[in-house]
Amino acid sequence: LGKAFLLTPTLFFKHDDGSYSAFGKADNQSNTWLTAFVARSFGQASSHIYIDKNHVHSALLWLQKHQLPSGCFQSVGKLFNNDLKVWLKITGFGFLSQDTMLDNALHCLKNVSLDKTNLYVKALMAYVFTLTKDMEMREQLLDMLEKETGRLLLFRRLQVLEIMTVREESSLIEIVAYILLAHVSKPDLAPNDASVSKLVHWLSSQRNAFGGFASTQDTVVSLQALAQYAALIPQEIRDVKVTVKSKETSPLEFHVHAKNKLVLHQASLLAVPGIYTVQATGSGCVYVQTTLYYNTPPPKPEDVFILDVETVPRECEGVRKEIDIHVSVSYVGARGTSNMALVEVEMLSGFIPVRSSLEEVRHFPLTLPEEMKIYFPEVLGETSLKLNISVEQDVEVQNLKAATVHVYDYYKPGEISLT
Repeated sequence: LGKAFLLTPTLFFKHDDGSYSAFGKADNQSNTWLTAFVARSFGQASSHIYIDKNHVHSALLWLQKHQLPSGCFQSVGKLFNNDLKVWLKITGFGFLSQDTMLDNALHCLKNVSLDKTNLYVKALMAYVFTLTKDMEMREQLLDMLEKETGRLLLFRRLQVLEIMTVREESSLIEIVAYILLAHVSKPDLAPNDASVSKLVHWLSSQRNAFGGFASTQDTVVSLQALAQYAALIPQEIRDVKVTVKSKETSPLEFHVHAKNKLVLHQASLLAVPGIYTVQATGSGCVYVQTTLYYNTPPPKPEDVFILDVETVPRECEGVRKEIDIHVSVSYVGARGTSNMALVEVEMLSGFIPVRSSLEEVRHFPLTLPEEMKIYFPEVLGETSLKLNISVEQDVEVQNLKAATVHVYDYYKPGEISLT
């Protein structure tokens, strides 16, 4: 039942031709990146759970039809997360089982002009060429990455020291994770390699109090990289004793041995602020993390959306009231376009949407009656998106309170505007 539950929600987004998109058959077009991602995920999961091979095969056939003579894949359909686009397009090559299809895809990558390619793409390509055992391309990319990331991480470190509330961007964490994956995926890598140790140290320091990172995506990639690195380290642990000492309090002691090495050991520091030393003795390798919570107010939302809302009461017969709502929204942030932006129209108490007005909106509305909200998912740019909907009174409610209209980036909730 659990295995079936894992697979079934994904198939809701499948088209009859084997491809996938963000809203399934409700979309007019399938999406190249999502189809590649699903096929890759199914291929990886098939060694752990049962997955019908036809799902993978039909996705591959659809992708093959959209592979260009250059070996690159035609970009089809809409993807709502800008950060995912390159990731899915390149790492998707990992699942290609047909030699010709894979060779053509690698030919596409080899023709990329590296001097004009950003860090993120270079890190992904280094990982891809490691997996395909193209050591020449791998070494070329890793040399370029070592020089560029060295300067970048130093700048970030100085920036964090100056402003303690600054968090590393998700993309930088993911870049370092893919560079680490490129290193640890090489069969003869020594775990004590200095360049690898630096990456592991930096990446580990970006973990939050709950063990994750800045986002779901960079957490998945980072944990994969750290897990592969951990697999290279000798696992024999006899008995490791970790002591946390402070002049103001009694010492905290942790004993890690073969029987409890997979158990999380944790304790609260008794005096904060304070100066602590950590000492480890014994034989084995353990990971120590300290977490300090700040009771600081959330950062001010970025003003990247321009939202304008006009309400016009409609003249109608009888006591039922109707209101036309005209929404205009655009994105003016640094990325050029938003990720999937959700325009959330709240209902006045006692009012419901007029169904015919929703059907006239060309975008795909998601109505949640239990919350009395309407969601319009869309990628926004500088050109204003116009939405016109109507609501009608279903139940008369006295002393109505104002309802709100929000617009926010689904993948970056800090980017929000409301009226």
